[in-house]
Amino acid sequence: MNLDTREPMFDTLGALETAALLRELTAGLIAVADFDDALARLVRIARDAVPGIDCCGFTTLRAGEPAGVAASDAGRAELNDLRHGPETPAMTAIRRREMIIAPDLGREARWAAWTGRARGLGVRGVISAPVDVDEQVIGAINLYAESAGALTTGHQLVAMLFAEHAGLLLAAVRDRERQAARADQLDSALLEEGVVGQAVGVIMTQRGCPAPEALAVLRTAASSLDIPLREVAERLVRTVSRPRDN
Repeated sequence: MNLDTREPMFDTLGALETAALLRELTAGLIAVADFDDALARLVRIARDAVPGIDCCGFTTLRAGEPAGVAASDAGRAELNDLRHGPETPAMTAIRRREMIIAPDLGREARWAAWTGRARGLGVRGVISAPVDVDEQVIGAINLYAESAGALTTGHQLVAMLFAEHAGLLLAAVRDRERQAARADQLDSALLEEGVVGQAVGVIMTQRGCPAPEALAVLRTAASSLDIPLREVAERLVRTVSRPRDN
């Protein structure tokens, strides 16, 4: 990424503050398993933690196509949305694979239509940094300022570090999403299997719980007894099917 080094870094964007921002981002996303939820958290963290930033957005592409946005300010969400046109700072950052800086939109000749909308929404400066997530998903983190000239070299460095760290965390979120989807498929297959489905039905009846919770109970029992899930299911079904002595 390109980094303009002509200005001194503000003390408010020093190494300790940047490290604290990255720690907060990690803590906010480390256990999240939904990509859209992760993006919503990401933009809120950036807005709240970076001095001089008035709002933050994220532009997403999946398989090369626009795939939604996240924004800390719903009233400015359209600035991140490629459906309003591809000529935006975010798309330029993604296409060129480098950070894009426009510290004063009043003097900006690029992205004429986008710049007009941004100024109409009170935005006077923007930094867009590309974010590599995985082979299917890429995007850009967009930092907005309401004052021309408010975005400094310090903000550029923060955007660069934030984008690289966010890419790693978002890739992990995508992995958790895929794992959860595979687990759901496996659960569906198990519930359709004869003896396991019967055992789940028994637990649902006994506990008055839904099927996923009943399957979790069955899995816990299998783990505790260190025997296969199907064997636990067979034992349970045999037990409840055994005729009772009068």
